[in-house]
Amino acid sequence: MTDRIFNELNRQVNEEFYSAYLYLSIVSYFESINLQGFAHWMKAQVQEEIMHAMKFFNYLVERGKKPELLEIKKPETKFESILDAFEKALKHEKYITSRIWELVKISEDEKDYATLDFLKWYVKEQVEEELSVDTILQKLKMISNSNSGLLYLDKEMGKREYPQNIFDKGYID
Repeated sequence: MTDRIFNELNRQVNEEFYSAYLYLSIVSYFESINLQGFAHWMKAQVQEEIMHAMKFFNYLVERGKKPELLEIKKPETKFESILDAFEKALKHEKYITSRIWELVKISEDEKDYATLDFLKWYVKEQVEEELSVDTILQKLKMISNSNSGLLYLDKEMGKREYPQNIFDKGYID
């Protein structure tokens, strides 16, 4: 693995942890306005992002590299509305998608086919990530200012299942 690939994959560990941090900030917003279903959905998203970070972390270790943890910047904490929170989440997912595509390009340039193969999962995952956030965003736009619609959607959001517990034995190591 070249230094260029290592540095970019190491940076991606940070980007994924930042994603979790941003979504945890959104959880805080949803909790503050008593939307437990939305908070539940976003907590599952936080776990997914930590899982993504750990996959990158573990990959670096498997390739004989020592990940270097970087500072996680403070996430946005002010959201004007539920719609605003999901718009910011979608914008962030699109940014992460662009990062994954850049990692693919770098892997191709450096002829690191193992990393290229590793990144295929993330390419597919980002399609799913953008779709899931955008689907909620479109539903929020449909219900507009309907309190009953919002409460119904909040109840539905609370049904999301958490991914595998990231702290289960054998998951991280």
